[in-house]
Amino acid sequence: MSVNETLQEKKHHEFLTQNTDFEVRSLDAVCFNESELKHPWWYNLKYAVAGILFGIILIKAEVISWFRIQEMFRLQSFHMFGVIGSAVAVGIISVWLIKKFKVKTIYGEPIEFVDKKFNKGNIYGALIFGFGWAITGACPGPLFAQIGTGALVIIVTLFSAIVGTWVYGKFRGKLPH
Repeated sequence: MSVNETLQEKKHHEFLTQNTDFEVRSLDAVCFNESELKHPWWYNLKYAVAGILFGIILIKAEVISWFRIQEMFRLQSFHMFGVIGSAVAVGIISVWLIKKFKVKTIYGEPIEFVDKKFNKGNIYGALIFGFGWAITGACPGPLFAQIGTGALVIIVTLFSAIVGTWVYGKFRGKLPH
């Protein structure tokens, strides 16, 4: 590793530790801002294909099933806990591998994990999210897959999620972070 790369990584780490707003992707994009690049119209088709395949996997795994979600919240079935636990395990292993092999982004930027301070807003947000998930039987991830299966009533949940996101954005500065 060259001295220049080490200096770049050190500057990037200092930037990440000074900046507390990690939710804004543009703040830690050091080299390129993907939204500024010009691509042909078909460039984003790969994302549509990936989304469709992911939706099929969600449907086949019964992860979007309202009944499976209700079973989970009533502690009647291990199915959803197994899926969520598997995702957590894959995430832990992935982060460990990224740290161990110092994997970089496709643009050569170092991937760095910075500890976030815990605050009571995390509890409130988790409770609101969990109540909404239990009441609607829908997590934000598979909303479109549920609509795609013909559960059109989920459009109300999608609209509510969009409104909730807008309300959060409106009052974000006044909320505990």
